[in-house]
Amino acid sequence: MTSSEPSTMPPVPATGGSASGPALEARSIVKSFGTVRALRGSSFEAYPGEVTALVGDNGAGKSTLIKVLSGVYSPDAGEVLVDGNVVHMGNPRDAAALGIETVYQDLALAPDLDAASNVFLGRELRRFRVLHDQGAMRRQTAARFKELGVGLVQDLRVPVASFSGGQRQSVAIARAAMWAEHVIIMDEPTAALGVVQTGKVLDLIRSVRDRGLAVVLISHNLREVLEVADRIEVMRLGARVARFRANEADIERLIASISGAYANEVVPA
Repeated sequence: MTSSEPSTMPPVPATGGSASGPALEARSIVKSFGTVRALRGSSFEAYPGEVTALVGDNGAGKSTLIKVLSGVYSPDAGEVLVDGNVVHMGNPRDAAALGIETVYQDLALAPDLDAASNVFLGRELRRFRVLHDQGAMRRQTAARFKELGVGLVQDLRVPVASFSGGQRQSVAIARAAMWAEHVIIMDEPTAALGVVQTGKVLDLIRSVRDRGLAVVLISHNLREVLEVADRIEVMRLGARVARFRANEADIERLIASISGAYANEVVPA
């Protein structure tokens, strides 16, 4: 990158563990849709420099909670805090302004654009205030991909439609990591990947964590959760029922928590 080249990327967060408080926190969140109470006093915490996995059966409320944390839904009651401060988000742009980026299952990539154009989508660098500066965007994307260890993407000039599932997932995660200042939320990032690509995506998640960001990982694959997570929170019927440090949990205990046979949290009525 030349000294005259514009850059709108946020600074790389300082690395570190959870000596400070949560980067992102939900306190007693309630959310209903008509007569269906999707969240009933649900709480959640994610710390900087850690991967916090959110697990639970279908219908446990994970997706609703994540949509509250990413600004898609507003809670009916309860609080969302970023770095200890109560925040009010009306849409995902508010979340992005607070340094929260989300990688959804559908990845939200533009298939006909190249990797760099996807990374800067909606945040394009311009020359003469009109033309997109493709060269500058590709150089900045390549530099950040190198920092993150993204080795799956070799050519930043070809449309992402030609990429494998692992390559597309890497672009989506790296894009979020490049813009997030506090938190990255990842929804089932390895669901459709093979063994080799899954391993590379898990390595990328560790790389993002090691940059000091708080990573929220939603996954049904408990083996992968135990492999990559530092903390694990379990939801059931719209509330958090258990939470563990990764070294305190095993698959049997997680399954027991998901099924209702075990809890170490006081569950709201």
